[in-house]
Amino acid sequence: MPDPTRPQGPKIIAVANQKGGVGKTTTTINLGAALAEAGNRVMIVDLDPQGNASTGLGVEPDEREHTTYELLLEEIDLAEVVRPLDSDNLMIIPATVDLSSADLELISNEKRSYLLHDALRQRAIDSYDLDFILIDCPPSLNLLTVNAMVAAHSVLVPLQSEFFALEGLSQLMLTIREVRQSANPGLRIEGIVLTMFDSRNNLSAQVEQDARDNLGDLVFRTRIPRNVRVSEAPSYAVSVLRYDTTSKGAQAYRQLARELMQNQVRAAA
Repeated sequence: MPDPTRPQGPKIIAVANQKGGVGKTTTTINLGAALAEAGNRVMIVDLDPQGNASTGLGVEPDEREHTTYELLLEEIDLAEVVRPLDSDNLMIIPATVDLSSADLELISNEKRSYLLHDALRQRAIDSYDLDFILIDCPPSLNLLTVNAMVAAHSVLVPLQSEFFALEGLSQLMLTIREVRQSANPGLRIEGIVLTMFDSRNNLSAQVEQDARDNLGDLVFRTRIPRNVRVSEAPSYAVSVLRYDTTSKGAQAYRQLARELMQNQVRAAA
């Protein structure tokens, strides 16, 4: 159970978009790595049954004895699910395909929307001295994504620079509004980050213009370029910052991390 006497914990950000292939997991991994590189202590929560964030950070399936499934559905010690990574500042709670059945199992639970909220606010989390928790949501608006939004302070939305990109945002925004009205009044949109951006492509420029015209300051100034190094890094089970630290992709995620941290300072002022 959460302890109301606890001091304020880490900033919790759900990385969400119900559309697949938009760079959601890639953004979670590399933004987490960039925040950690900047000196923050970061935990990634893999809430996607595909477990791509876990694989992309080097946690093999046979090494995932305890995962987000147990964190949500069983009373398990937090230390048993948190996995340290190569960086001292970065850690992960991994996921497996077991999580795909969680929706059905959660339906009968009276607190089904609050399980992740409570798990991330137990007193044991304090021992990790975290600055940020990034939740990699599944590519759907199911109970797992709702759990992430109820647990989070804000939602970061990766938006692929492609035709019809903005049309898919309406349902996500509606879900955020519903969660804000019911279970998490303080939930806000952290921002929209344009991913797979190709500056040579007129379509990317048009998507950016449309996004900024419709969403204004919610759109991050930083754009994540379409970059082969970003695509290659997961196959080596590392972030792009470690795979090719000087690449345009690595530089873009560092810039995104700086912009996010600046926004946090402004929000706290």
